[in-house]
Amino acid sequence: MLMAITMLTACRQDMHDQPRFKPLAESDFFADLRSARMPVDGTVARGQLREDAYFYTGKLGANPGDFMPFPVNLDALARGRERFNIYCTPCHSRTGDGNGMIVQRGFRPPPSFHTERLRKAPLGYFFDVMTNGFGAMPDYASQIPPRDRWCIVAYIRALQLSQGATASDLPAGQQVPSVPPEFRGDPGSGATLPEIEPRSQNPNEEPK
Repeated sequence: MLMAITMLTACRQDMHDQPRFKPLAESDFFADLRSARMPVDGTVARGQLREDAYFYTGKLGANPGDFMPFPVNLDALARGRERFNIYCTPCHSRTGDGNGMIVQRGFRPPPSFHTERLRKAPLGYFFDVMTNGFGAMPDYASQIPPRDRWCIVAYIRALQLSQGATASDLPAGQQVPSVPPEFRGDPGSGATLPEIEPRSQNPNEEPK
């Protein structure tokens, strides 16, 4: 009996039975009858303090800006190319001409990045469209983090420059058009990449 009494004394329910409110329950303790209180003015959730408004919106006030929020290097362009090929090419194609695979199957075609209007569009415009969507294009804010969206913006500009470059824009000795690549073995398919034979650094050397 002593053992049973000792065990029962340990079975207290104070923490379970203490006064509490159920979520969104009514309370007459506060004048607005809400048991859940509003956060203090200016409260910011952890990880959501977005001090650099341009980085997260692509806008200066109400207008899109035309500069990158961080320096663009080869790593940023490579990241942008990778993300572009994953998320954008189904509609826009790898060259950005708007003739992606699902467009070829009947989906509404997007405008080509190489039109005069989009060549002159500020960089923040592309970021804003990816963030909020436009027309038939949904937003990609949940799939693509802000920095990756900016990397895609940089790669889109690189695509535009590549498609509209002139001979005067190229380094000395660069052939126009460039020599087509030599494939080593399987040229690849839509799902696999081809194996390209490495070339000599000499632009005047004939391909093997």
